[in-house]
Amino acid sequence: MENKQNSYRNTFIILALALPLTVMLIIYLPRSHGSETPQWIRSLPMFNTFINATTAVLLVTGVYFVKRGKEAIHKKIMISAVVLGVVFLIFYVIYHSNVPATKFGGEGVVRNVYFFFLITHILLAFALAPLVLLTVYYALSQKLDKHRKLVKFTFPVWLYVSVTGVIVYLMISPYYSY
Repeated sequence: MENKQNSYRNTFIILALALPLTVMLIIYLPRSHGSETPQWIRSLPMFNTFINATTAVLLVTGVYFVKRGKEAIHKKIMISAVVLGVVFLIFYVIYHSNVPATKFGGEGVVRNVYFFFLITHILLAFALAPLVLLTVYYALSQKLDKHRKLVKFTFPVWLYVSVTGVIVYLMISPYYSY
């Protein structure tokens, strides 16, 4: 049993380190963006916003059920949130590897608000992958005391990232060129 847990732990550690670095490399490597990007790729920010909003609802719902002792429902909801996170990440990378960055056109206070949300969203999103993976690891390995302690950090960060993902999209979407 100990070898299996060590294997899980090592896999989660490798994923927690490799995931943010891989995403960063894929997005920021120089490349040429063709003008013939398919429409389904150009519509991914809206789809990802739906994923973010759904994830936020799932997170709050998951907390609701676990606080009422409904661990089985909590587990299903949280697995759904993790799956949505993976889908989001795949589509995020597809979009940003094919479409040039959109410039925010707002001015004044709204520009500062946008960049506050964007910067905090990005920084916390990079921290989120390792937090979620470690939280899931503790749950799967039945280290529930560690899981509960880490959730106190993971939940608010994940919820913030999900909600600010929606806010950032709503603020920048008028500047997308479809």
